[in-house]
Amino acid sequence: MPVHSVPDRRGTAQRRRKLATLAGLCVAVGVMTTLVSYSVTLYRLFCQVTGAGGYTARAATDTATQSSRMVTVAFNTNVAPGMPWRFEPVQRQVRVHLGQDALVFFEAENLSDAPVVGHATFNVTPEKVGAYFKKIQCFCFTEERLAAHQKVEMPVDFFVDPRMGSDANTADVQTITLSYTFFTSRQPNDAEDLARFDQAQPSAAAGRELFATVCSTCHSLNANKIGPPLNGVVGRQAGSVSGYPYSSALTQAQVVWNAATLDKWLTNPRGFIPGTTMPLSIPDKVRRRDIIAYLETLQPRSGGPS
Repeated sequence: MPVHSVPDRRGTAQRRRKLATLAGLCVAVGVMTTLVSYSVTLYRLFCQVTGAGGYTARAATDTATQSSRMVTVAFNTNVAPGMPWRFEPVQRQVRVHLGQDALVFFEAENLSDAPVVGHATFNVTPEKVGAYFKKIQCFCFTEERLAAHQKVEMPVDFFVDPRMGSDANTADVQTITLSYTFFTSRQPNDAEDLARFDQAQPSAAAGRELFATVCSTCHSLNANKIGPPLNGVVGRQAGSVSGYPYSSALTQAQVVWNAATLDKWLTNPRGFIPGTTMPLSIPDKVRRRDIIAYLETLQPRSGGPS
């Protein structure tokens, strides 16, 4: 056997160990690079599952049983520096039952002379309620394009999971704040056009949800509250429900309620019928059209107001 054969075998073994160590280091670096590259995505997925950081969950529908407990949901909006949008909630807050499907609107306007694609980030506070806040429909799910000087109203359909009511950690929560910030999108080619919301047909289903959050404090369907019952209101003479104390302005108005007159009434009741005591107006057309679509589906209950 040659004298140099043993050192050669030792040298070969050392080279293999070095190569194995180098390969291991390369794999480790690759794994670390991948984790860094996807850390934001992984963290977002973690938050979506757990509600950490006030991240809300997504739901296909609201199948929860409505609870008697109520919370106030307030809304906060921002745009990133340099983004030429105005972005505001149409309503500052709503009062809802846990488990109640609620529909609210936000208004966005492109103040620039060119189309802009945006993406909204969001969270809720207190952060501990994130796991219970469920969104069914939201503009924040996709990249959104707004044409130059275009203004649209965008819906958000949500509910607060009634399981929050049995969580001792959230027993003190009376108000939840849903916050959005719009940033200029890094993926403008994947955008949807926000014009789709303005071009949508009136929705009686959306109007039913809006009625529950906007109108039900003052109106029921079949009994007097602050306002008269609204079952069968379309086609009815204004001021004609027996037993309700209407203002003289309304009883003498000679107005029949239909889509056109209801739209004028909801836009500016005291401008449409001077002297009326109706205090609420709904200036945004999207909410008006959906509420009217819902009212058009209502028929007077047998033996009830007509």
